Amino acid sequence: RQSTPPAKSPVKARKLFSQGSKVLPNNKEEFPSEKNHLYKLILKSLRAYHSDNTVSSVLKQEIKNIEILYTKALYKECNKFMKRAKKIAIDHEKFYYLYELLNWEKILLEEAYEEGEFTKDLDGLIEEEKDVIEKLRNLAAYHVLYSKINYVFRSGGYVRNERDKQVVLEISSHPLIKNKNTALSRRAATICYYIQGFCALANRDWKKCAEKFGKVRAIFEENPHIKKDLAKRYIKTVSNLIMCHIEMKEHKEAKKLIDSMRKMSELKGFDNMDIGVRIFKSTYLAEIRLYQRTGDYDHAIKLIEPIMEQIESMKGRINKEQEILFYYNIAYIYFGIGEHNKALFWINKVLNDNETNLRQDIYGYARLFNLIIHYELGNNELLEYIIKSTHRYLNKKGRAYEVETLMLSSLKKLAKTYDKAGAKKEFEKMKPQLKKILKSESEQVALEYFDFESWVNSKITEQNFAEAVKKAS
Repeated sequence: RQSTPPAKSPVKARKLFSQGSKVLPNNKEEFPSEKNHLYKLILKSLRAYHSDNTVSSVLKQEIKNIEILYTKALYKECNKFMKRAKKIAIDHEKFYYLYELLNWEKILLEEAYEEGEFTKDLDGLIEEEKDVIEKLRNLAAYHVLYSKINYVFRSGGYVRNERDKQVVLEISSHPLIKNKNTALSRRAATICYYIQGFCALANRDWKKCAEKFGKVRAIFEENPHIKKDLAKRYIKTVSNLIMCHIEMKEHKEAKKLIDSMRKMSELKGFDNMDIGVRIFKSTYLAEIRLYQRTGDYDHAIKLIEPIMEQIESMKGRINKEQEILFYYNIAYIYFGIGEHNKALFWINKVLNDNETNLRQDIYGYARLFNLIIHYELGNNELLEYIIKSTHRYLNKKGRAYEVETLMLSSLKKLAKTYDKAGAKKEFEKMKPQLKKILKSESEQVALEYFDFESWVNSKITEQNFAEAVKKAS
């Protein structure tokens, strides 16, 4: 095929790349406006391409069609579009659009009255509108409660202090959460059970957590339209269910859900980049957790290469929290197979990227994990210095709980112990203290981030870390 010959002048070159009346700018000062114009054209094309991909976009188009037909005084055609759009909005519980469609129905009813048609009841329409408004308010109230419980988890992880416990208690005791039949729609019901599950998760009540998220999943499975429209919430629900199964040592069920979630990216509504990123993050972190809990680091190490390939291919689409979670877990995998230098490299990637608005629980435990890695590497002199800075950091963040305090004080002593027998004695002293502390539910949270018990046992029994984890699982 013959290629386009090069332009012989700058003017002709600009014409070759013209878009409508637009041409390439004559000077660099014009580039920002040209870029903005091109950006808008691309978005316009994407809007047209994806116009039928979501229920919201379909309803927006239908409402626009109704508006156009109304201005043309084509009221019969207008009614056809309105009825069709209204059915879609009702089936998918799109109350915002349904409210707007009811307004259009009232307008069209007035036109019908003027033509002498009195087949429709205005009072019934007003009652329908009141019902939609009530459902909208109900849904909005659940969204507010969800934001509150989500903030507790996102800011600090699992509930440990009294302030967070009080927030979770207030939400779990709220009439919309505590009382029965308070959700006025299926969408509201998914949020209600989701919040109940989240409250149980924050308190590490895995059995109740699995029950509540199981109910959310059941509603979605019974209502495929809503499941497709709320794909992100469905993925989060299944992800939380996987976590529950792992914590309850139901490993086969967890693996089955991980495999089924990976296949979801082929389904309509789940085949976009945003959902793809979430499926990748949820399934790989869950699989790593599963191998960590069973001490199967030989399988876990095989996940690192595909994870890094995916992170690279999704650059700019994976958020900072997802990145640090992967880096932390990769460090954990290398620690599990005894490659402490590599573990240190990856934990430093977490520590060197500390953002105050992100999960401070991860950064806090990354600092403790960093101390343990340095101890394993025999960096005793450096360890003494890092312990002081870690202690200051945890106190400043209000995260110096009993497990953390014990680890800091014990590592401080271990840093000054240079013989194997003396170190073993220190670990033997640490073991009963740690066991006593971990009787508290709030202190057991620390084991979600690092298996301190197995590490202490490995030092006493002179096993490697993976073997100690397997023995405990």
